[in-house]
Amino acid sequence: MFDLLMAVLHHIIIFALFGVLLAEVVTVRRGMDAAAVMRISAMDLWYGVLAGLIVVVGFVRAIFAAKGWHYYEHNAFFWAKIATFVVIGLLSVPPTLQYPKWRRAGIAPTDDAIAKVRRYLLIEVVLFVPLLALAAAMARGYGWFG
Repeated sequence: MFDLLMAVLHHIIIFALFGVLLAEVVTVRRGMDAAAVMRISAMDLWYGVLAGLIVVVGFVRAIFAAKGWHYYEHNAFFWAKIATFVVIGLLSVPPTLQYPKWRRAGIAPTDDAIAKVRRYLLIEVVLFVPLLALAAAMARGYGWFG
């Protein structure tokens, strides 16, 4: 039962994170105003909280759930998935640093600043495709090198 609960929780948090990321993509657009900047700051906080929860629940699941750590530590797709998640996390840093600057300025960001942040967000969205493909392959036993 623990394995099922951890799997469900892990998936719910991942989908929530993706939903927040899509909300950021929709909100960060040309013509956004100071109110949108405030909303995006709150969304980005949730993005960070959810990302942290994914890591915690994911490793609890990997270590204590049905397959156990031995399965994951010897799986190349697991490590590729982790690396992809780290890249997504690193790509989220520039927008996270930019939002408070926009908020403190108290004015709408320039179109150039918005375009730059959107590029990071869109690359994050695109990287979810290989992330999910790696997770699906890993769960089916592909990538085992032990």
